Amino acid sequence: MKTYPKNITIPVLPIRNVVIFPGTAFPLSVGRTKSVAAVKEAEEHKSRVFVVAQKEDQGEVRGDQLYRFGTLCELEKVRAVDGGYRVFVRGISRARVNRYEERDGLIAAEVEAVADVIDVDEKTEAALLSGLKEMSSEILELVPGDTSNLSELLDGITDLVFLTNLCSANLDLPLKNKQELLELVSVKGRVLALMEQLQKLKDGLQIQSEIRDKLGQRLGKHQREALLREQLKAIREELGDEAGEKQDDDYRKKIEDAGMPEETKKIALDELKRLEGQGGASAESHVIRNYLDLLVALPWAKSAEETLELDHARATLEADHYGLEKIKSRIVQHLAVLKLRKNGKGSILLFVGPPGVGKTSLGQSIAKALGRKFVRASLGGVRDDAEIRGHRRTYVGAMPGRIIQSIKRAGENNPVLMLDEIDKLGMGYHGDPASALLEVLDPEQNGTFHDHYLDVPFDLSKVFFIATANSLETIPRPLLDRMELIELSGYTTAEKLHIAKNHLVPKQLAEHGLTTEQAALGDEALLKIINGYTREAGVRDLQRKIGTAFRATTEKVLAKDAQLPIRIGVDALDEVLGPERFTHEVAERLAPPGVVTGLAWTPLGGEILFIEGELMPGTGKLILTGQLGDVMKESAQIALSLVRSKLAGLVPQLDFEKKDLHVHVPAGAIPKDGPSAGITMLTTLASLFTGRVVDTKTAMTGEVTLRGAVMPVGGIKEKVLAAHRAGITRIILSKRNERDLRDVPEEVRSRLQFELVDNVTQVIKLTLGLDVPAIDPALAAPPPPNPPIPVAVA
Repeated sequence: MKTYPKNITIPVLPIRNVVIFPGTAFPLSVGRTKSVAAVKEAEEHKSRVFVVAQKEDQGEVRGDQLYRFGTLCELEKVRAVDGGYRVFVRGISRARVNRYEERDGLIAAEVEAVADVIDVDEKTEAALLSGLKEMSSEILELVPGDTSNLSELLDGITDLVFLTNLCSANLDLPLKNKQELLELVSVKGRVLALMEQLQKLKDGLQIQSEIRDKLGQRLGKHQREALLREQLKAIREELGDEAGEKQDDDYRKKIEDAGMPEETKKIALDELKRLEGQGGASAESHVIRNYLDLLVALPWAKSAEETLELDHARATLEADHYGLEKIKSRIVQHLAVLKLRKNGKGSILLFVGPPGVGKTSLGQSIAKALGRKFVRASLGGVRDDAEIRGHRRTYVGAMPGRIIQSIKRAGENNPVLMLDEIDKLGMGYHGDPASALLEVLDPEQNGTFHDHYLDVPFDLSKVFFIATANSLETIPRPLLDRMELIELSGYTTAEKLHIAKNHLVPKQLAEHGLTTEQAALGDEALLKIINGYTREAGVRDLQRKIGTAFRATTEKVLAKDAQLPIRIGVDALDEVLGPERFTHEVAERLAPPGVVTGLAWTPLGGEILFIEGELMPGTGKLILTGQLGDVMKESAQIALSLVRSKLAGLVPQLDFEKKDLHVHVPAGAIPKDGPSAGITMLTTLASLFTGRVVDTKTAMTGEVTLRGAVMPVGGIKEKVLAAHRAGITRIILSKRNERDLRDVPEEVRSRLQFELVDNVTQVIKLTLGLDVPAIDPALAAPPPPNPPIPVAVA
């Protein structure tokens, strides 16, 4: 005899039009707020849930709208999807509710498990089991199709209670009748009630069989299609349902008008025939209907008419974006190639840059210039390749991938499709979505793109793909090779001021219901927000701060004695935005010997990087802290070796074997790596050993070799802009980085002094004012060109 816990309080999972029986399993899609909270609590506490049917089909429910009899269930599989869950529940036992209560955003219930009343002896149980099997087998014989597997399954069941629950769960009955079967605790009474329902089902199936037989006598085999239609019509007339026939006719017309390829059209018509042969309420009919809805909704032959005029495109880009002159010129050149090519083929671009520099809005401007629809598919955090290719229709809840969904949403087969955050794709046990994108972004293959759900080829060759990323480091090389790279850098202070005045301020005024006659933000206040409250490559945080400033004025605008317009001045910003978050700390700080300012690159733009050194008694160890990567650690070791060998004249009296050297890079919680801190490490050690201070307004970046050469590094524009924002006035670079300075805006370049060097002796002279023996140029000559691209921060 089974024992069950009594009077336990567990989360309630209300369901609609379904009853779960003990011993059976059922998949559920959980999306309502209280249901999501119930699943979450059950997962956190590893508890069971009380699954109970609603009395009426409606949205969020209360306890008094639920039946008092349900099923204790275990959650076997739980998967988070789109703000909800997809769960697999297995019934454990019947249960009765003592009371419902609402707490913490969910419904909980004090329930008592109800055991089955075994009121049959062995002889009666065997007779009931045999009768139930026999009736079930007779019904299976009347059902069209091959049911031999189900018959074998029934023959193998020897437990009367389990067979009763299994039949009850799978019987197509109204909710009320199923609930009655669930509430019957007497095994004998439950079996007899079930057999009564099975007899009604058997009678209905016999009527359908007679209809098929009568029609079969009238028509021959060569009229099979007409037979199926007449059979369906006869059934619908018998049931008084003619709406389904009209729906099938609508599908047939939509298939004819969709402009599908012939092969796809044939598959669609075959699926329609399957639908006509299904019962209207069967699960398979819903699957087929969803599939047909997708097929007829896709724009197989519908394209937007392009209005590609270069003057219009140029004007659109200028109106929507300030600065980015090289980027806009590059885009216009690309559009000119499209106009000359005239083959309707799409393009594949990759915009790489820090957040907030306008990657998404550039894509929208391109769509506007081309006269095409703009759709966006966010790929950040996607770890399942089915998100790209879709799920096969054999799975419960299957759906097409994001590419096909985006094309359906556009309603045209040549939209501008933005694949946002392509560098944030992950790889999970479900597959690699980046590999799935290889087919999408390959011009030689995407003309016959195969989505698993769609299961027919779809032509993506006319789509204008634009991918966005903050960094190239996480994008697989084969995927990167399929896209044309366009790099976007950060904005200068003057560019941010112009963007704020002409774009962000009007936008935030409108969003807060204000006009220029009610509130205003002057240039000085905008500059203070740019320099004192934000430090970013783009303008996203700047837009938020402007919005905060205007939001603080809305109450004053509504005051009866308000003097309009209310001008937000520099002095008012402290009250509205709080104290300044950033100052020109680099230019203003007083640094001791052994502290040097370097420059770093991150996916979010350029950054200032301090390197500190300290000397102490010891045994000649080099201690490195600050979460440094292997490449950066090697830079420190190279710098120390250079000081001890080629620059030993700086510190002839220092006994390295009796000293420990500690080098630290602040912001220790952030991982750092890359070779470009080489000359900064060297200068830190030289400053520490000689006791000389390096000017705080001097910053540097460059790789050093063991022979003393200064090598070029990447990310120069971003690093220079970061130095300018921080108040740096002099920057030391490798001479081979001189060509990169052309990308730096003139207004920034003119305010900075650039020192271009070949070797470390020049660096020591510029930073410490010391003359050291020159390194033989032949020995210091760097290896062949091709400067390495830094792989991370430093």
